Amino acid sequence: MKFGISAYFCSQECFKANWSTHKMLHQLIEQKQAEAAAQKPNAPPKADERFAGYKFTGKLRPGLVSAYRPVPPHIKKPDYANSITGESLAEKQMKQNNNITVHTPEQIERLRKSCKIAAELLAIGAAAVKVGITTDEIDRIVHEACIARNAYPSPLGYGMFPKSLCTSVNEVVCHGIPDSRPLEDGDIVNLDISVYFEGMHSDCNATYPVGKVDEQSLKLIDTARRSLDEAIVICKPGTMYREVGDVISKVVHAQGFSVVRTYCGHGVGELFHAPPNVPHYAKNKVPGAMKPGHVFTIEPMINMGTWRDKLWPDNWTDVTEDGMRSAQFEHTLLITETGCEVLTKL
Repeated sequence: MKFGISAYFCSQECFKANWSTHKMLHQLIEQKQAEAAAQKPNAPPKADERFAGYKFTGKLRPGLVSAYRPVPPHIKKPDYANSITGESLAEKQMKQNNNITVHTPEQIERLRKSCKIAAELLAIGAAAVKVGITTDEIDRIVHEACIARNAYPSPLGYGMFPKSLCTSVNEVVCHGIPDSRPLEDGDIVNLDISVYFEGMHSDCNATYPVGKVDEQSLKLIDTARRSLDEAIVICKPGTMYREVGDVISKVVHAQGFSVVRTYCGHGVGELFHAPPNVPHYAKNKVPGAMKPGHVFTIEPMINMGTWRDKLWPDNWTDVTEDGMRSAQFEHTLLITETGCEVLTKL
C-alpha cells in the first residue's frame, strides 16, 4: 500500500513462505525510488557503452538518451509504471489464455477518449517534425501534451522503455528511443504514440518525411499507408484475422517492398498488449475471427529491402538487416455490428 503496488498472496502460509522475497522487493523498490528522486530531468545524458564495437547495419547511430520525464502523482498509471522490471502482471496473467476481450459499451467510451488523445498527440508530434529538431525534443513536446490531458504515456517504463513515445528513423523498423540526434534533411521518421487514459490504452503511429526526401522513400511511406488503409477495409464481423496479412502483402509486394514478420498488430484496451495477434504477412496461420466489441491495432512495418530485422544492443531499437529504410502506419480499430470504426482517426 505504501508504494501503491498491488500485491496478492494466495494464503497466510503463502505470505509467510515468501516473506524473504517480499522483503527483498521492498528494498529494491526503495532503492529504485531513491535513484529516481536523485535523477534530475535536466541531468546530462550518458553514452550507452553497450554499443562499443557494435556493427551497425545502416548509417544511423544512436544519440544520447536523457533521463525519465516525470509524471505527476495524480495521473492514473498502468501497473507496470510502479514495477522494478517494467513488467505488467495483468498482461502476464492474460498470456495464460488466448481469449479476445469483447468490450462493453462503457469500456468502448473510455477507449474512444484514450484514442482521441493519442490521435491529438500524434498530430502535435507531427507538427514538430523538421530538420534540426532532436527526437528527444519531440519526446518532450509529446510528453508534456500528454500530461496536460491528464493521460499517461503508455511506453514510459513499459519493459523499462525510457521515453514517452517511439521515434524510428530511416532503417529503424520500430521502437526507436528518442535521443539527442537531430533529424537531418532527407530522413524519414515514424512517431509511435500510445496513451493510457481512464484505464484504457490506445495506440497509433505514422511515418513522416523530413525536409526534401527521395522519391523511393516517399513511395515507401505511401505504400505503408495504403497497405493499412486497404487492410482496414476488410475489417468487419466474420473476417479472419489471418486475412489482414494477405491484403497488406498484396499491396506491398506489388511495389517491390517487403513486410516485417517479427512484429504484429495486437489487442489493446485495459492492457497495452493483448490477444489477438494480427500478423501483417501473407499465409499466416493465426486463429480467430473478428467480432463486435473486439479492439485491436493493425500496424504494418514495410521495408525497402529484406523483411528481416535485427535488434540494437539497447534491446529496443529494431532495424532492417540490410540497413535499408522502413516505414509504418498504425490505427486502433473497433469492430462494430456492421463493420469497423477507426478509433485513432481525428
